Amino acid sequence: MEDLIKRINELAALKKEDKLTPELVEEQKELRNKYIEAHKKNLLSQLKRLKFVDKDGNDITNEKLKILKEQK
Repeated sequence: MEDLIKRINELAALKKEDKLTPELVEEQKELRNKYIEAHKKNLLSQLKRLKFVDKDGNDITNEKLKILKEQK
């Protein structure tokens, strides 16, 4: 992930200098999409581990979240 971020930043710097070729613009889009997808996957993983309980210890997790947890 660090290499991905490093490359994205390199391309961003080139863009500021108006030195991006069409190929580099396409690479930048692809890398950004990979970065976004990685974050979505991470967020989904975190959501699947959530459980809400009330002060009495009863599970009050939202039904949508329970369905999400059942998905692979």
